[in-house]
Amino acid sequence: MPVAQKARRETNEADEQVMGRRRLLTWLSGFGLFGSAILSAFSNFVFIKPRATYGPPTRFAIGKPDEFPPGTRISLDVRRVCVVRDGSKLAAISTTCTHLGCIVGVSDTGFACPCHGSRFDQDGNVTGGPAPKPLPWFKVSLKPNGDLEVDKGIEVPPGTYYNV
Repeated sequence: MPVAQKARRETNEADEQVMGRRRLLTWLSGFGLFGSAILSAFSNFVFIKPRATYGPPTRFAIGKPDEFPPGTRISLDVRRVCVVRDGSKLAAISTTCTHLGCIVGVSDTGFACPCHGSRFDQDGNVTGGPAPKPLPWFKVSLKPNGDLEVDKGIEVPPGTYYNV
């Protein structure tokens, strides 16, 4: 075999090795870019997905009817309702001010908003202040296990009591 042919053959083998390295680096670079694109798309999806909390449930148990003696007005601040018992009738009135959503307190004359001065009577009707409408009343029912249940998802007309 002539020397020139031998030299060309060695050069071709060297080129094939260089091409092998180039292919490997090209493949690794492509794999890295593809992997980072997938990771970026996944992280964007996780970032965009809303992490909404939908708040507490609208239906909750408040206890047995015997826990509310006649004539009581008990404010459950965590649930934002006031349980009123008048004789054998029971009602749940919201303690969220209809003006800006403050928690109203139970007073001798009804309800009072400590934030902006709204006043409500015993039935939640506006008697003064900036509140635009009366406090809503919620449905009260008896669960099969004997507990009373308030459903804040269902408003009832003011003056609607549940007979115990």
